[in-house]
Amino acid sequence: MGATQPAPVVLFGCDFSSAPTARKPIVVATGEPASDDAVALHGLQRFATLEAWSRWLHATPAWVGGFDFPFSLPRELVEHLGWPLHFEPLIAHYAALTRAEIRETFAAFCAARPVGGKFAHRATDGPAGSSPSMKWVNPPVAFMLHAGVPPLLAAGAHLPGLRAARPVDRVALEAYPGLLARELVGRRSYKSDDLAKQTPERRDARAELLAALEAGRTRLGLRLVLSAGQRRELLDDPRGDDLDAVLCLVQAAWGLRRADSAGPGYGLPTDIDPLEGWIVSA
Repeated sequence: MGATQPAPVVLFGCDFSSAPTARKPIVVATGEPASDDAVALHGLQRFATLEAWSRWLHATPAWVGGFDFPFSLPRELVEHLGWPLHFEPLIAHYAALTRAEIRETFAAFCAARPVGGKFAHRATDGPAGSSPSMKWVNPPVAFMLHAGVPPLLAAGAHLPGLRAARPVDRVALEAYPGLLARELVGRRSYKSDDLAKQTPERRDARAELLAALEAGRTRLGLRLVLSAGQRRELLDDPRGDDLDAVLCLVQAAWGLRRADSAGPGYGLPTDIDPLEGWIVSA
């Protein structure tokens, strides 16, 4: 018998929800590098519960994924609260809190600070243009962190710059679709959960965004390869969850091409804060 071949690596992007339902599921866009400068979309998977999504992470033997939720909290906040100053103990402490306790703790922190500086930020928030990871509403990224990171750790994932794992067969990268979308369509809105705001103008923005991705008109130097059916599916999702998952897929593909770069690899800065982490491609 010949030698056992290693399992192929699944490349994916994940649009996440901390409270998924059948109507608003977690969406995973799977794909693969199509060439040195292209990534092909294979398809979209949807998970109506956190448990189903977690089981899929465990059941998939080798993957590199870009996840649309923060992986950690601002160092300033953690130091102020006296929480653990190393990543895994911090996440263990955070996971043990209820969402009500998180909301009350963060609201008290903000209440004691001046207008215009209520939230603490991670270093990556500036270049990425991302919401502070301690924000509990609009969007509730603090709860997304609370729901999303523990399953990554339980799956044995390697989180470059934050948590090392051996073997490195599952790699989780923090992604942010808004970073790539703004590069392509500026501040124009391309999605809405509100039916009244699901307008032709937003569909036009999705069409422009997809055209730019397929042409490779991004600083990431990657083209998105789609079928006609896939393009229609992405255009026809007014919530934009499918498209956000694809944007995370492209960011993950960019990181994968730089897996062996200096420092933590995957194109991440060599000097990132090992407590805060970094958004891939920021």
